[in-house]
Amino acid sequence: MNTRDKNLVGVYVWELPVRIFHWINALCIVVLCVTGFLIGDPLAIMSGNEAYFSYWFGVVRMIHFITAFAFLFNFAFRIYWGFAGNKYAGWKNFIPYRKAQWKELFEVLQVDIMMIKKKPVESIGHNAMASFIYFALFWAFALQCLTGFGLYAQMSKSFLPHLFVWVVPLFGGDLMVRYIHHILMWFFILFALVHVYLVFYHDYIERRGVTSSIIGGWKFIEEDVLAEDDAKEKKGEAI
Repeated sequence: MNTRDKNLVGVYVWELPVRIFHWINALCIVVLCVTGFLIGDPLAIMSGNEAYFSYWFGVVRMIHFITAFAFLFNFAFRIYWGFAGNKYAGWKNFIPYRKAQWKELFEVLQVDIMMIKKKPVESIGHNAMASFIYFALFWAFALQCLTGFGLYAQMSKSFLPHLFVWVVPLFGGDLMVRYIHHILMWFFILFALVHVYLVFYHDYIERRGVTSSIIGGWKFIEEDVLAEDDAKEKKGEAI
């Protein structure tokens, strides 16, 4: 489909708080993955200086912990904005409780994954497949916060980490919690690779400004698609 041959209407899809969350979250994940990998498998750096002159591992841990707090508060804000934001940011789009959502989910599966259909699914915000994956991702965020701060609670005297002292016993001990935390790190890395690929893929196929929308907030939608979405919303069927 070539949307350049159609009449396009600018739609303000991603509000500023959503865009800020996205980029803070992306930066936090990069920093946490790099520092987390170094913590899990430290480099053997030889130096002739005194130990307190080359306290690089302590700096890495400090950066990891500070970034973890930023990740937690940013995630908490996104949970709130799921209730306070516009219809494209609302939680009802992420939880597949309607028949129309499951129908669109399988349509996207046939187009993007199985490639047995050529006509792309028309959606303004996230399509149902993306919404469902993001919903699962939010649960992964929550589990990563629980396991990370559960481990941190064992070595911190601060109030907030001590709210998570119950996590390690619940998951069966320190080793299991570290294992889950490490596996989730690789999950986020793989997700980021697939996410970036699909963003550019849909941007190229649909020509709606998918990539630029997470910077400026605007997408460019065909008039007939926008009218159809408005009609579905009135009937309570919009995704």
